[in-house]
Amino acid sequence: MRLLVFATLFGVLRDAGDALQIQCYQCEEMKHNDCSTPEYIVNCTVNVQDMCQKEVLVKPDGIHYRKSCASSGACLIASSGYQQFCTGRLNSVCISCCNTPLCNGPKRKRPASLAAMPNSQTNRPLLLLLTFFLLPLMLLPLT
Repeated sequence: MRLLVFATLFGVLRDAGDALQIQCYQCEEMKHNDCSTPEYIVNCTVNVQDMCQKEVLVKPDGIHYRKSCASSGACLIASSGYQQFCTGRLNSVCISCCNTPLCNGPKRKRPASLAAMPNSQTNRPLLLLLTFFLLPLMLLPLT
């Protein structure tokens, strides 16, 4: 029984640790969105950069993209500050933020089964409850 509890707790903790780091595409001033390939994938800074950011700039020579990791505060402030410049016309700048892995890449349709899955960050209260209730059980002596 103790081994089962330990294995369950270890699995939950391992999954929770994975949720603290996100991967995003990162590039500067690329045209035609072509930096959404594996060589442009980066691991964002753990517990600091928790979002992916995408900037779309409309210039005279075409559409340019900037993609990067970002902190949620900085990204949300930047995206709201540029709302008035996001027109889709020449010299337009649109900034968007998202918090799932590689979400600043090309839009893909997700299967219905994945779309219904909850975000791993919403499971943190469950992790705390499991830790407080299961850990003491593991420390009890066998009789």
